[in-house]
Amino acid sequence: MTEKKRNWKPATQLVHEGTLRSGFGEMSEAMFLTQGYHYASAEQAEARFKGEEPGFIYSRYSNPTVDMFEKRMCALEGAEDARATASGMAAVAAAVLCGLKAGDHIVAARALFGSCRWVVETLAPKYGIACTIVDGRDIANWEKAVRPETKLFFLESPTNPTLEVVDVAAVARLANAAGARLVVDNVFATPLFQKPLELGAHVVVYSATKHIDGQGRCLGGVILSDKKWIEENLHDYFRHTGPSMSPFNAWVLLKGLETLPLRIRQQTESAGRIADVLADHSRVARVIYPGRADHPQAEIVRKQMSGGSTLICFDIEGGKRSAFAFQNALEIVLMSNNLGDAKSLITHPATTTHKNLTDEARAELGIGPGTVRLSVGLEDTGDLIDDIVQALDRA
Repeated sequence: MTEKKRNWKPATQLVHEGTLRSGFGEMSEAMFLTQGYHYASAEQAEARFKGEEPGFIYSRYSNPTVDMFEKRMCALEGAEDARATASGMAAVAAAVLCGLKAGDHIVAARALFGSCRWVVETLAPKYGIACTIVDGRDIANWEKAVRPETKLFFLESPTNPTLEVVDVAAVARLANAAGARLVVDNVFATPLFQKPLELGAHVVVYSATKHIDGQGRCLGGVILSDKKWIEENLHDYFRHTGPSMSPFNAWVLLKGLETLPLRIRQQTESAGRIADVLADHSRVARVIYPGRADHPQAEIVRKQMSGGSTLICFDIEGGKRSAFAFQNALEIVLMSNNLGDAKSLITHPATTTHKNLTDEARAELGIGPGTVRLSVGLEDTGDLIDDIVQALDRA
């Protein structure tokens, strides 16, 4: 990479970085829909498999289109290497499990997406990997949970769905002191508003299904870290278990990255305005938004995030019945458990994404019967505000 490229700003990186053109000189990234690759000689095939010659072997391991997506994400994130996966959960599972063995111990923040929590709390123990769940907002809780066999810390920040914020730098320092790796799910912040690797995290994961695609078209995930960790831990796991991204999805996600800054800026601006309107509405009991001064961890938000979020969490007076009535009255905002889409989406976590948690566990996370999570899209902000207000009034 040239000095000029190292000075490129994110918006430029997301249009140009990692582009690999064929002999035809195509402008759009080429889509290499192939399973395997031809070798010019038996000697070349041997050299490829021995790692003595660069090149592609099999699309389960790597593919030119997928490679472009990985390189572009590395440039944006400031990572040395990356592996793209078939989904965000494939990325989480691989990042968490690839470096662990029976007898190891995970410390994870309690505020996790339901499937992420299942991986560390249910799946990992089946293979002899213990897990301790902590309230991640207080670094003292992390410190108390550390054992001699602790090898991995895992958190998301802001969290799903209540937008709690964890001090990534503080947890990273503790992980280093304990000889553990810190894995951060950075989906809600996006790579534009938060840089976990710069804050000291060792591994970053994304569900590219969300903001990176941003238009509800395909699934994808990505794991980013230093080259040594990926080669020594992730590479063989990835190669032999096969959670690879399809070349078509990689192409779609490359197109999504080109417009990521434009979309995130507009969605975040709209989310901030909508959060202020919600905070003033009589039917809303609580609003949590990282861009507001009344966010419970506002000081940490200012320290580690350069922007707010496209997500808003709020509680509607009247519990589940009112929350359902509100959702059913919406005309523009659509009900879906996805997020980061060009279309505004609403979900009721207690009956969808976090329904498998106990009532007590949901209460600990601040998920009540009236809690809803709004993902703000690209519609006109005034239209969204009118839609939300009329639905609240009817609820």
